[in-house]
Amino acid sequence: MNTFDKKVSRLFAKYDALVSQKNKPVVESNGIFTRYEYPILTAAHIPVFWRYDLNEETNPRLLERIGFNATMNSGAIKLGDKYLLVVRVEGTDRKSFFAVAESLNGIDNFRFWDYPVTIPEDTIPATNIYDMRLTAHEDGWIYGVFCAERHDADAPAGDLSSAVAMAAIARTKDLKNWERLPDLKTKSQQRNVVLHPEFVNGKYAFYTRPQDGFIDAGNGGGICWALVDDITHADIKEEKVIDSRYYHTIKEVKNGEGPHPIKTPQGWLHLAHGVRACAAGLRYVLYLYMTSLEDPSKAIAAPGGYFMAPVGEERIGDVSNVLFANGWIADADGKVFIYYASSDTRMHVATSTVDQLVDYCLHTPEDGFCSSASVETLKNMIDKNKAFIGK
Repeated sequence: MNTFDKKVSRLFAKYDALVSQKNKPVVESNGIFTRYEYPILTAAHIPVFWRYDLNEETNPRLLERIGFNATMNSGAIKLGDKYLLVVRVEGTDRKSFFAVAESLNGIDNFRFWDYPVTIPEDTIPATNIYDMRLTAHEDGWIYGVFCAERHDADAPAGDLSSAVAMAAIARTKDLKNWERLPDLKTKSQQRNVVLHPEFVNGKYAFYTRPQDGFIDAGNGGGICWALVDDITHADIKEEKVIDSRYYHTIKEVKNGEGPHPIKTPQGWLHLAHGVRACAAGLRYVLYLYMTSLEDPSKAIAAPGGYFMAPVGEERIGDVSNVLFANGWIADADGKVFIYYASSDTRMHVATSTVDQLVDYCLHTPEDGFCSSASVETLKNMIDKNKAFIGK
């Protein structure tokens, strides 16, 4: 074996050692979820043959030819016995695309399929696509709803940062062959749109997040509910706020639906992200809420505060102090795999159960929206617990 072949062998050996690494649960104190020790996907998990030209004649120095910056914000679905993530992969050129990674246990040994996903273009090509939410709908299709970003055609000359975000829609049966549908039509820009898994009154239902600009929610009141007749020409005429933003909360600046909700006997279980401003910039955390089975647009539980926030290494990355989730999987036995990204850099998994998450939602006090209310809530807990102290 010559020197070049030895270098290639070392690259593959290092890669195989990384993706074969066994993940370990980290003991949590709150009883609600379990984090795991290692990220499940990073830029280093990108296959060697995506990054390097392995032909000695055309790459005698074995230089990396195509660079990758991050793996993040993955949609998730289970097909057969495989846990599949549709990952947002970001290259060093700042362009994102989708790639499927699979695992047999949902917590480690995620490996990318040989080729990235080919999403057909819309009539107006997007500069960047990202953050796909996957929904296995009762109509028989798997839908991917994602952000399609384009330069703002009305931006002043020389303004190369103004952008427009639209909710793009594609569908598939196998995550390999995709049919592109027209972008969702709404009155405003949209970056966090999720398809409900069931028909509601014979219509397709969406969770939306109207916003005045590409970054700012502006007058957008929060997570909304909307119905459309035909998903192949989805046109939203009316949006109803079902989860509002509030001053001095975790979702003061904006909030957005994560993956599609999980159906439970007590109601629809939702995972979302909330954003607030602080001295370090914007802080993204995850929170839960529930809506009614009879009327999915009606909130029935809204635990106060965040469900998960970045800790340790999770706080550091391209966009620091951020957790974001747009994928989770509920197994038939009630175990829930929560796939979340930290700081726009890497993917993690946390596990819980449907029963734990519903218990958390139904029995965690709601936000009282002022310090005095928080004190009264705490005093009530202390009063109840005093009877059990010292037993």
